[in-house]
Amino acid sequence: METVVENDLYKITFTNRGAQVKSWILKKFDNDAQNGPLDLVNAAAAQKYGYPLSLLSYDQALNGKLSSALYVASNEGQVTAPSSITFEYADQDVVVHKTFHFDRTYVLGVESSVVYKGVETFAAPAWPAGFGDQLTAASYAAARIDYHNDASTERTALVFPNFISRLAVKGISGGKTIRGPFEWAGPGDQYFTAIFIPDDPNSAAFITLRNQVQVARDPQKPNDPEKVNVDVIGAAVGDFHGATAERVYVGPKELAALEAVKVPAITNGDPDLRGTVDFGWWGLISRPLFLWLKWTYKHVYPNWGWAIVIQTLIITIALLPLRITQMKSMLKMQRIAPQIKSIQEKYKKYSMRDPRKAAMNEEVAALYKKEGVNPAGGCLPLLIQFPFLIAYYRMLGIALDLRHAHWLWISDLSARDPYFVLPVLMVISMFAMQRMTPQAGMDPAQQKMMNWMMPLMMGFLFFNFAAGLNLYYAETNLISMAQQAIMNRTKLGQEMREIMEKRARKKEK
Repeated sequence: METVVENDLYKITFTNRGAQVKSWILKKFDNDAQNGPLDLVNAAAAQKYGYPLSLLSYDQALNGKLSSALYVASNEGQVTAPSSITFEYADQDVVVHKTFHFDRTYVLGVESSVVYKGVETFAAPAWPAGFGDQLTAASYAAARIDYHNDASTERTALVFPNFISRLAVKGISGGKTIRGPFEWAGPGDQYFTAIFIPDDPNSAAFITLRNQVQVARDPQKPNDPEKVNVDVIGAAVGDFHGATAERVYVGPKELAALEAVKVPAITNGDPDLRGTVDFGWWGLISRPLFLWLKWTYKHVYPNWGWAIVIQTLIITIALLPLRITQMKSMLKMQRIAPQIKSIQEKYKKYSMRDPRKAAMNEEVAALYKKEGVNPAGGCLPLLIQFPFLIAYYRMLGIALDLRHAHWLWISDLSARDPYFVLPVLMVISMFAMQRMTPQAGMDPAQQKMMNWMMPLMMGFLFFNFAAGLNLYYAETNLISMAQQAIMNRTKLGQEMREIMEKRARKKEK
């Protein structure tokens, strides 16, 4: 017997065998492998390791009975949320009660209890076997278990100020129990999550699950006999003392939906589930960048690709003063380069360990002070830009909104460019930028290596990166090229060119 619960967001199919979920379709999200909405149940893994909302205890024999018994359902057929369903089972050894409450959101309430041989037993509701959007080895590797626990010692990443503990695949031990208190916990992948929110955080506990399945080596050929082993993770969360009462959020890692789920905080942190979206160490920058990008999409141009183009243009123009500062600092360094070389020649006969070598550094420092030169001035603007680059990389890597987002010839901005136009454009633009940017004083061999090796290395790194990220970097380079072309025509640029040409002539002689 089956019971189907439906609202505007999902369609959940329960089977009375095990009182568990055999299909959990999200209506607003497409399946990468086939046409139609996404089913969050990983059918292949669930068949081997358990279906969503099954119960998990420490007794394997009991687990088998809990997942195979035929329960009596309070409702059968089609049910429209808001509503509730109760499943019950009893024999001479075990009495099981499971109730699910549904509303119009991605959250449902769960109540469960198991009495085994007269004793109330810990048997936690579980999401045991990954997600239905995991189709490749890379997507399985992106899975993890997140939980909010300020006192945890299992922390693999610390996201200030939320204190979110993130267990990556390799750090998860199958069958390990982690005790509360914690406000929420559950498995997730790049774009979707199943988060359990216990009513009593202090008595909550969860069991980490890690197993293996096989997937096709080439995701484009799912029937290819050549397979690779991948880890599939899950978790079971319940009240360690027996009967469980909790909520479960099953859905997208979408900030608006996650922030709508209120969680009573017992530690320092957000009063909702926004922490499941991992903006990384640069979250103070990447999260505002994403909110700005989303605002641009909604209010300026309703296409994510063009929203990236507009935002990148504004960021690159805003950082132009740093490029000018960098160029001025480089020019000052080049003006005093002959004097520095003269000082170095005077002390080159002394070894690095010779105390008299310190006098050289003092003379160089005095020269810097006299001429008003900051030796780090050429690097500082680049260091200031670096957090923005990393934050943008992180933001585009976790932005669910870019999944299946179209732009010109690209059908999915979260996947690689199918024709590799953007990576190639990025390499060409980087090469052009290296040629255009004054590099006075650099050794010719070193300059040649930078001109060729840096673009090729970046092209290799970005070859399979998301098209949205390549769009950002390629556009940044193109705008920077235009800026550099203008700067090269200024008095500042012409002076740097003259220094370069003068030194090149000296070296030829």
